[in-house]
Amino acid sequence: MTVSFYMLWWQFLLLAIGSYLMGNVNFAIIISKLKKKDIRTLGSGNPGTLNMSRNFGLGIGVLTLLLDIIKGALPTFLGYIIYKDMFFEGTTLPINEIAKVGCGFFAVLGHIFPVFMKFKGGKGIATTIGVFLVCDPLVALISGALAIAFILITEIGAMGSFIATTPGAFMACLSVYKNYFEGQAPTPLNYALIALTNLFIVGIIFLTWYAHRKNIERMLTGEEHPTNWLQMIRESKIKRKNKKNKTEND
Repeated sequence: MTVSFYMLWWQFLLLAIGSYLMGNVNFAIIISKLKKKDIRTLGSGNPGTLNMSRNFGLGIGVLTLLLDIIKGALPTFLGYIIYKDMFFEGTTLPINEIAKVGCGFFAVLGHIFPVFMKFKGGKGIATTIGVFLVCDPLVALISGALAIAFILITEIGAMGSFIATTPGAFMACLSVYKNYFEGQAPTPLNYALIALTNLFIVGIIFLTWYAHRKNIERMLTGEEHPTNWLQMIRESKIKRKNKKNKTEND
């Protein structure tokens, strides 16, 4: 099915706004508030998975991770499914290819620069993982496994975050060229859509790297906060044991 851009521009605008507002929902802050604390005043101050794990235990960190992944995956999937099998007139690039990464971009933008929190949000890694899980699930899962292994071995959380997301972006860019450009007519409109699609993908990674600029500085100076998940697990077990003993004694 082919359609004109002028028929859909208002839909794209609504999707962009909706994805951005969804990105504004910060589950780390919500969960920490339910625990009568504010994650922004604890540890590194970042309302994200790693800081939640350090301050509330690995279980809460994993919960935050999953919710933030869903926050990125949902708008990306909606952009993909709404425009499935639809093309712009005079092009060979399916509309859902640009719609899904566009929605993903605005979800990540909303997480990192939320208007309701004075544009001071998280660093967008889990939300970005959600975006690329929809784009290429296999690459996202492999990258996530490598990131976990890297963090367990080195305890460098920020670099593990880059490993979890950057390969997915690279493969998403390649996918655009492989599936929707090779053998197709090199029309100016095709070139423009492909460029815009890749711009959204690169923009997502730029946002996450920019949000980690202080982490990069600390890594270069050897002052980055360690992320010891094994220690978190041990401390979590000790806390549960102490809580159980206290309950039995009471």
